[in-house]
Amino acid sequence: MPSRRDLIRMTDAEVRAYLASQRRIILVTNGADGMPLPLPMNFGMDDQGRFLISSFRKTQKVRNIERDPRATLLVESGDHYHELKSVVAWCNVELIDDPAQIRALMSVMRGGEPLTATMSEQAAAQVEASIAKRVILRFTPYRMISWDHAKLGDRY
Repeated sequence: MPSRRDLIRMTDAEVRAYLASQRRIILVTNGADGMPLPLPMNFGMDDQGRFLISSFRKTQKVRNIERDPRATLLVESGDHYHELKSVVAWCNVELIDDPAQIRALMSVMRGGEPLTATMSEQAAAQVEASIAKRVILRFTPYRMISWDHAKLGDRY
């Protein structure tokens, strides 16, 4: 008989579909004092299954990643036990600071839509001006776990 853990594990296809349906992620970096720093962020995925997050360069999360290029990511949903669904990814992180790559990856994060396509002229100018202050954090998972409690049905 399979374990409860085996029953709730998502397949690779289920993980991809779940992540594609989500926009918010909890990013956990390692602080200088060894304590974790968890932060809610918006994210996207590239075609190689790597997570993408845009950030201003002078943030604490970027400083933490410069010091220790590892992070944990958590995507979760559900309000009741039988609805809980999550993916946890342990990742190596790279910082991308080339403006052309930042523009391209921010477009990927928007589902391929050009970066400023739906913005007002003023908002587009503000985004373009911020590119010089931004980085893209690209997370390559080396371990992932997942669960979907809905797979248990009435069997808690």
